[in-house]
Amino acid sequence: MARTRRDPAERTRRRFARRQWARRWLAWRYVAAVVALVGVIAGGVWLVYFSAWLSVSGVEVRGVEQLSADQVRQAAAVPQGEALARVDLDRIRSRVEALAPVRSVDVSRQWPDQVLIDVDERVAIAVVEIAGQLRGMDAEGVVFRDYAQAPAGLPRVESGGTTGAEALREAALVVAALPADLQAKVDHVEVSTVDEISLALPDGRTVEWGSAEDSELKARVLTDLLAAAPKAPHYDVSVPGRPTTSKG
Repeated sequence: MARTRRDPAERTRRRFARRQWARRWLAWRYVAAVVALVGVIAGGVWLVYFSAWLSVSGVEVRGVEQLSADQVRQAAAVPQGEALARVDLDRIRSRVEALAPVRSVDVSRQWPDQVLIDVDERVAIAVVEIAGQLRGMDAEGVVFRDYAQAPAGLPRVESGGTTGAEALREAALVVAALPADLQAKVDHVEVSTVDEISLALPDGRTVEWGSAEDSELKARVLTDLLAAAPKAPHYDVSVPGRPTTSKG
């Protein structure tokens, strides 16, 4: 009979102990989960930013024709062996863009261990002689390469010894605005200042162009003038709304 009376109390104590243990286990389970999560995050950070597993082992270069891939790699100076995630892409981009033939460049990470450098090179639209050297000039007026001989099909720009970079840029804008059929009729472009640009035709006729402003309109007006007065020695489209020709 005494044992029977103790059984309910014993069972109550056991149930209380189990509930206590369950609450403790639930609390420790949350702690264990947080510790495991922190461990995973810390391991991931170490793997990405500090381990040798994801460090730079190569540089891929795309889009180059004038430059060699090795020239770009040398200018980029990508730190080999550094964690790919910590490589400063902006600095690499700036170093490559300092190369004269480079118009723009995109630098990206190629996981797990490569840096990709995608180069957009400048394209010459004219040849200009500077200090006795033939140089290629792009549509923005940037002089960026040398030529031993002027390439066929590229217009020639003649400038004075004191012609500045801004005037060359204006001349480049004029050349870029000329349609192919009109460009084929031009022997060369002469530039002195930003407002003094003219075209020389192969037979000695000349065109006063003025500045690069409204160059597309000027090109259309000049095309009409050449058709209307093919033998005029001089054409003036510097004010395209009031073009003039001189009598031959």
